[in-house]
Amino acid sequence: MKCRHCATPLLQSLVDLGAAPPSNAYLTAAELTQPETYYPLKVRLCQNCWLAQTEDYTLADALFTKDYAYFSSTSASWLAHAARYSEMAIKRFSLNERSLVIELASNDGYLLKNFVAANIPCLGVEPTASTADAAQALGIPVLREFFGEELGKWLWNKGQQADLIIGNNVYAHVPDINNFTLGLKAALKPGGTITLEFPHLLRLLAHTQFDTIYHEHYSYLSLYTVARIFAACGLRVTDVEELPTHGGSLRVYGCHGDDARADSANVTDILQIEKQAGMQSPDPYLTFQTRVDQIKDNFVEFLLQQRRLGKKVAAYGAAAKGNTLLNYAGIKPDLLPLVCDAAAYKQGKFLPGSRIPIFSPAKLNEVQPDYVVVFPWNIVEEIIGQNEHVRRWGGKFVTAVPTLEIR
Repeated sequence: MKCRHCATPLLQSLVDLGAAPPSNAYLTAAELTQPETYYPLKVRLCQNCWLAQTEDYTLADALFTKDYAYFSSTSASWLAHAARYSEMAIKRFSLNERSLVIELASNDGYLLKNFVAANIPCLGVEPTASTADAAQALGIPVLREFFGEELGKWLWNKGQQADLIIGNNVYAHVPDINNFTLGLKAALKPGGTITLEFPHLLRLLAHTQFDTIYHEHYSYLSLYTVARIFAACGLRVTDVEELPTHGGSLRVYGCHGDDARADSANVTDILQIEKQAGMQSPDPYLTFQTRVDQIKDNFVEFLLQQRRLGKKVAAYGAAAKGNTLLNYAGIKPDLLPLVCDAAAYKQGKFLPGSRIPIFSPAKLNEVQPDYVVVFPWNIVEEIIGQNEHVRRWGGKFVTAVPTLEIR
């Protein structure tokens, strides 16, 4: 395999997580009698541009299907994050009724609804029908397409040049990152701005966040690599912020390469932090697999111990993170009999691979587990706050990554 950005042969492995079905391919009861398709889940590293990337096995249209089961609005903290961003962007970029905001992977309208409320014209680009339907119900116009250079040029030719292009947690999800970036350039008005948010590879390495690796995430990104990809496509990273979301993310601000605005010192600062961490050398990546295996072993040992002690364990959050951990660890319902989730569209289904049944949060009251394993650790405080009643019967909350912690 060659690097998706620079075509350099990929000789270094970051991690091998075995094989698993797509992390959001939840099963119905009828599908339990049918086989599942498993794909190898391996991440390799380019030693030229330092893009970490999954090996090529799956096509995007096999992952992001019409009934794709991730709705952004499920998380209250993410809705609040989107509202803060919208308020900031409207002020910072002086957006008004003559502007156009385009969001790529607009999901269920969790963000663009803020621009609709402010009477700022907007357009969502979202290939999954389930989430696009939800966005359109909020009055948000949606193009049901995968984004790339061809669609960017089409938008430009249709007079839909963007003052602001937003991509929250989509840049890591695109199989052809060069084509996607060329699309950004094609659809961006002169003087316009791109903002992209994505988990920072530096944090993934530092905190062994291997459960954020799944087939839908084709790339694991540093600022250094994103700046290189932008430059190769005629764009420039002009500013960057560190965010706490998803265990540590970056928000990059981009513009056309010939834009007159000056670059923020933040860009130099974070590039220097990455350099000091050795991220443009093989060394920081070499111990990752060993640390991943230790987390997996500790979690399995915890579940085995609770079964021996006769304790009841449930999980909360039918999240992709949990599916990566469960499938790599080989955990089935005998060790973890159920998972609860607030998203109604997941309830009554089963986790891919592990086939653990999904219930509404009310199931916790019925079962009264001794331990509740929280898979989406990035919003663990939000989830604990919503389920404090678990403590009434002596229940405790558990997270497995980056270390096993009982709360």
